[in-house]
Amino acid sequence: MTDIGSPPSRFWPTNWLARLVARPSFQDWVNRTPGLSRIARKDGAELFDIVQGFVRAQTLFALVQLDIPRQLMTGPQSAASLGAQSGMTEQRMALLLKAAAGIGIVKLRRDNAFALTRQGAALVGVPGLQDMILHHGAFYRDMADPVGLLNGDRETELSAFWPYVFGAGGATDPEVTDRYSNLMAETQAMVARDTLQAVSLKDVSCLMDVGGGSGAFLIEAGQQNTDMDLILFDLPVVMESAKRRVASAGMTNRITLAGGSFRDDPLPDIADAISLVRVLYDHSDDTVLALLQSVHEALPPGGRLIISEPMSGGDAPDPITDVYFAFYTLAMRTGRTRSSAEIAELVKAAGFNNIETPRTPRSFVTSVLTANRS
Repeated sequence: MTDIGSPPSRFWPTNWLARLVARPSFQDWVNRTPGLSRIARKDGAELFDIVQGFVRAQTLFALVQLDIPRQLMTGPQSAASLGAQSGMTEQRMALLLKAAAGIGIVKLRRDNAFALTRQGAALVGVPGLQDMILHHGAFYRDMADPVGLLNGDRETELSAFWPYVFGAGGATDPEVTDRYSNLMAETQAMVARDTLQAVSLKDVSCLMDVGGGSGAFLIEAGQQNTDMDLILFDLPVVMESAKRRVASAGMTNRITLAGGSFRDDPLPDIADAISLVRVLYDHSDDTVLALLQSVHEALPPGGRLIISEPMSGGDAPDPITDVYFAFYTLAMRTGRTRSSAEIAELVKAAGFNNIETPRTPRSFVTSVLTANRS
């Protein structure tokens, strides 16, 4: 007779092994056994790396706050010199710089000067990366009480920073709008390049980017496809920032700005392709489905939908999207990170077919799903 209170038998081996590994006596034996001790040390080091992860992130945060990477672009400097520039004692600056060397941002030379590593130089060179790191101060504070965040029993700083996700009424202050629009634009350069590497737009005559902020994705798409008409659809309060960015890119005559809210207004029906770049994961399933239905109505038969954003690994949890982006969207208090399969179901429910998920070069930057209107 089967005990209905017992777990299914297929779980027994895993639970038995877990109980065995968790025994202190077993751990002592493993640490004394040649061959197995190396595995135990590796497991221990990886666990400690997780434990110290917040300190590593805060070390990076301090480096950017103090503008250390940019100062080192002029050449190696001593802890005393950098400390003097930052108003910090040589001893404390040396502590920070050695921690920075430990995480691979700088290296300590034989003359006791500190120089940037390749990663450190990339920290300066990647557009928007330092701005995003500084922005993480709000996210770190929201993550200070992860259980409270998971229970949803308090307000979060990120929900205040991204007011547009609650609808047009949440984004009325031009200064606040400029802050998040600029941050989005600066961090979307890599997203745009990776998306356009995965998706060809050669057969598209008019591309509309919905929720495109100040136009970073459209600018990149337009530069790569010079004969394509371009439309930017986003909240009216974003349009002033978009106008400036589009003008600075020399594309005023190519990009049409259309102010509106995809929650409340119909989408223009003049494009044969519509892109949603880092839009869906900001919103609830109901909002996403309604948006996809609006996109379906706006596209002609055979029209193309392009979705680009970080996606969950689904049944094979991803070490970045199912950790960082999952908690980030949770702190925004409105959206969530979805797998490509979950997005495909919503896309199918909205009436699309020919759903494909082309490979992108860096899934931690973005993943892509495309479909066509039936």
